[in-house]
Parts: sequence; C-alpha cells; structure tokens
Amino acid sequence: MTILTQAPIAKAEMLIRKPVEEVFQAFIDPAVTTKFWFTKSSGKLEAGRRVQWDWEMYGASADVDVKEMEENKRILIDFGSTVEWIFDPRAENETFVTIINSGFAGNADERVGQAIDSMGGFMIVLCGLKAYLEHGISLNLVADKAPDAHVK
Repeated sequence: MTILTQAPIAKAEMLIRKPVEEVFQAFIDPAVTTKFWFTKSSGKLEAGRRVQWDWEMYGASADVDVKEMEENKRILIDFGSTVEWIFDPRAENETFVTIINSGFAGNADERVGQAIDSMGGFMIVLCGLKAYLEHGISLNLVADKAPDAHVK
C-alpha cells in the first residue's frame, strides 16, 4: 500500500515571448486555443461560466467550470481537478506562464499517475502555445501525442 505524505500536483511552466494580454487571450478565446490544444469549445472562458472543450480526434470532451479569472493575471477552472494558470509579465513582450493542476482523485498510485500525465500534457500545451504565438506554427502536438487513440 502506497502512502502519500503530500497530495500530488502537476506544474508546467514556460516563457512565451509575447505580451501578457496576447498570451492570456490565447487561453480564454477558443479561436486561438483550438490552434494548439483542443479542437472545439462551446465558448470563451468567463468567470462563473461552464464551457465544453472537445478533442474530436479522440472522441473526448470535458466540462469546464470557470471559478475565477483576473484579466491578464490568473485563470482558475475545475474540470474534474483544479487547474490554475498564472501569467507573469517579465518584459514588454515576455510572459512566464505557470500551470498548476491539483485535486486528483483515486488511490495514491492513481493520483500520482494523473499528476505525471497532467504535467506532460500541460508541457505539450505550453510548447504548442509557444510555437503558435511566437512563430505562427500549429505543431499538432496534442493530436500527434497518441495517434493510435484517434477515433475513426
């Protein structure tokens, strides 16, 4: 039996060489987010709103409850676990993004596994964001991570 002394969290961070306003908008506006993360959304993120995100290639979706938003500073959502984005402007055209995922469910092994998967997943999202915003390239990272899992 595995005993944890601390609840696992996932943390991913990346410097994006764009102004904080542009980086923040990339996560709340599905017209941008669909270029590097999910394929479809029922709407923009707004505090108190519930939206649905879809990954059509996997036949998967998630209901997202937006708990809090501070423009250009922070987003807090619940989609089965808690995810917090922190936007730290470093220079006029630099933003350091931190994503923290916590509140995983299950036994100790399951929670640790979810945290590890989440950390990897959010690093892929940040890498895709960086490529898209800085270079205008859609790398298809999320779709290409598990091509054998695509629904036909």
